[in-house]
Amino acid sequence: MPTYTGISSEAFRHPLDRQAEQALRSLPGFDLIARKFVEFLYERPQLVYLMGNTIQVGPRQYSTIYQMFRECVRDLDIYPEPTLFVLQNPQANSYALGQENPYIVINTGILDLLDEVEIRAVLAHELGHIKCGHTILIQMAMWAMSAASALGELTFGIGNFVTQALIYAFFEWRRKAELSSDRAALLVLDDLNPVMSSMMKVCGGSAKYANECSLQEFIRQSENYQALDADGLNQVYKFLMYNGAQGMMLSHPFAVERLRYLREWAVSEEYQQIRRGNYQRSPASGAVNVASQTPENDAETLRRQIEELQREINRMKNSE
Repeated sequence: MPTYTGISSEAFRHPLDRQAEQALRSLPGFDLIARKFVEFLYERPQLVYLMGNTIQVGPRQYSTIYQMFRECVRDLDIYPEPTLFVLQNPQANSYALGQENPYIVINTGILDLLDEVEIRAVLAHELGHIKCGHTILIQMAMWAMSAASALGELTFGIGNFVTQALIYAFFEWRRKAELSSDRAALLVLDDLNPVMSSMMKVCGGSAKYANECSLQEFIRQSENYQALDADGLNQVYKFLMYNGAQGMMLSHPFAVERLRYLREWAVSEEYQQIRRGNYQRSPASGAVNVASQTPENDAETLRRQIEELQREINRMKNSE
């Protein structure tokens, strides 16, 4: 397994991630939410809950998982080491949160469904979120939406600022952030197949019928899905499904789309250069949360798209 000493998150961060974050930060209301988030210290109660209701992974708790985790931390040059928790939950899921004290939660459903190499891919993916500084924005989005809806529009003084456009921008960014973390997983494993197979299994895998699932067929499904874009109406359906047409906005891209983005990057010159040791380095070893640098025209384009979506939402509401 390769180790990327001193690597900066900007070395592998997906450009769509950069653009979506810049558009999010430029929207009215974002700065207020950021200030209120810090004021109410949302991070600490989550850590208290996890310490009380999960298993903290270490040398004597899930020692095999802990060894893999430490190797992933080393390979992505993350310091200090985040805390890892295992939560009793059959859903195959994991997440990373926290800024001052970043942590990762992995459900028992992941441990029961995936093999060790695939679990390593999940750990590296979540560490990619920490390396890129995604966790503070993810947690901020969760807090802002729950705070605004808990006691009505004036809760914590942010309700009036959590507009549809801002919510859309948060979710748009969250989906794009996954593409950067997928790249982190590929860098750590240096093998595309287990990263893709972990996505396939989380998407619809079964431990009982694992021998009847084919990664090659899932790759073919990804290619067929992409071919749907030839019909413009299907592109509209995709957009609507991502943005709440089925009752909730999606925080992750469809697995087949993530597969396509990662396969493209795996054969890119950028990826090959990083593997050879030619990559952008952080100012200090292990530094995280590197500020994004997005061309203004790209960010402006995405900002206009968000504003257009807001106008369309308003038009639909007025026509009801």
